[in-house]
Amino acid sequence: RESKGAHWNSMKHLNCFLSFSVSPLALGLYTVNAVYGDTIIMPCRLEVPDGLMFGKWKYEMPNGSPVFIAFRSSTKKSVQYDDVPDYKDRLSLSENYTLSIKNARISDEKRFVCMLVTEDDVSEEPTIVKVFKQPSQPEILHQADFLETEKLKMLGECVARDSYPEGNVTWYKNGKVLQPVEEVVIISLQKIVDKSTGLFTMTSSLQYMPTKEDANAKFACTVTYYGPSGQKTIQSEPVVFDIHYPTEKVTIQVLPQSSTIKEGDNITLKCSGNGNPPPQEFLFYIPGETEGIRSSDTYVMTDVRRNATGEYRCSLMDKSMMDSTTITVHYLDLQLTPSGEVTKQIGEALPVSCTISSSRNATVFWIKDNTRMQTSPSFSSLQYQDAGNYICETTLQEVEGLKKSKTLKLIVEGKPQIKMTKKTNTNKMSKTIVCHVEGFPKPAVQWTVTGSGSIINKTEETKYVNGRFSSKIVIAPEENVTLTCIAENQLERTVTSLNVSANDNREKVNDQAKLIVGIVVGLLLAALVAGVVYWLYVKKSKTASKHVDKDLGNIEENKKLEENNHKSEA
Repeated sequence: RESKGAHWNSMKHLNCFLSFSVSPLALGLYTVNAVYGDTIIMPCRLEVPDGLMFGKWKYEMPNGSPVFIAFRSSTKKSVQYDDVPDYKDRLSLSENYTLSIKNARISDEKRFVCMLVTEDDVSEEPTIVKVFKQPSQPEILHQADFLETEKLKMLGECVARDSYPEGNVTWYKNGKVLQPVEEVVIISLQKIVDKSTGLFTMTSSLQYMPTKEDANAKFACTVTYYGPSGQKTIQSEPVVFDIHYPTEKVTIQVLPQSSTIKEGDNITLKCSGNGNPPPQEFLFYIPGETEGIRSSDTYVMTDVRRNATGEYRCSLMDKSMMDSTTITVHYLDLQLTPSGEVTKQIGEALPVSCTISSSRNATVFWIKDNTRMQTSPSFSSLQYQDAGNYICETTLQEVEGLKKSKTLKLIVEGKPQIKMTKKTNTNKMSKTIVCHVEGFPKPAVQWTVTGSGSIINKTEETKYVNGRFSSKIVIAPEENVTLTCIAENQLERTVTSLNVSANDNREKVNDQAKLIVGIVVGLLLAALVAGVVYWLYVKKSKTASKHVDKDLGNIEENKKLEENNHKSEA
């Protein structure tokens, strides 16, 4: 019995790492692996002998003394359980002498023995019970609010509770194992056993000195333990710590981040340091200012002008680090001479100039009456068509929104000028008289008949274009007349007259009509004379016939009569 107890003690440490539920051990020992809180089932691995009287189960104390816990008679089929407090109401012994223990505890890790007794012999078969308990998911507790570079600080504690047997705790950073490094990584492990349950709680503390590269690093811990099926690992939730480190570089920016700045824009200077936490105050140095202006991380300038062009700097409050940038404020000036509304007389000269002053090359173009011009306007002798609205417009290349323009409203005035023409119409019955008028403002035109002074209202006017238009009338005078065209505007009244003779074409037409009538009358008279002659001829022919009948022999007389008749006809 002592040798078996010594063997059990030596095997106890070996079996704590076995990864099976029921496993035979060397030297005939048999092990049952159970999960904490589950039911332990131990079959009696002895063959039931003939003449069996009863079967019993016992367990052995650490000192080797037996404690009987269950008895079953093979004849009476009765079961008795010994009064053992640790196993009260937890035992069940089946007919085949399989012992079950409910609600497995750590204290159930013992050497149990099945005994089958006959009149002549007692057979025993030991079974080793091992109990396993999975720990809770490890947690990182007492986390540091932040870590600082160049400083060793407690990062946190990894705690895994209620494990059996005890587990091992490992720390990870970004998925890689953290190994102890003197004054950089210090790990200490503490294991506490709950005396009432026998379960272990493992606490691993980590002291860590971070670097700037540890920003956003994920720290986690795992607990490795042994269960009935072997070794397993549970990981904690990862934790990211705020890493504080000093500023190593200062940067100045211009906002908004536009490639160009023009007069009238609002700009913001933003200064930043790459430390964590970033600096909250800076000194801003403005062109023309000798001292820095204390401000938060931004400095605002509104409605900037061209004199704001220059170098801008910002630094930490201790002036240990500084950065600079150059700002160019683009501008565009346009001077149009003359501009506004200008009134000139026709034929006069008008020099026009559009002068540009800008921070870079500018594009200039002219527009007249909403139409882009190909060349700049130049007036050596103004004409009416030169009048209009002129716009000189300029834009600055690659500077969005920078555009200037000015307007010249040119008015070309002139006294009325008149030229009169006349034309006989194709019907030969009327004449068209046209009064061609030039002048601005547009002259009013009036027609009159000289002598009578009567006004002619029935006129037609063409469209007024470039200071010109015409007014016409159509007349058919019965006698010679003089027509007067009067054109008048605010500058002058101009009068021109034109003589129009009576319509000679109508007299010629009348003479032709008379000639035609005379010809027709003459033809009628000729026809009448021919008819009378013919009648006389017929009458004389009948008379001559009668004389022939009376005097057929007188041939000479008949010939003379014919000759006379022919003469008469002639």
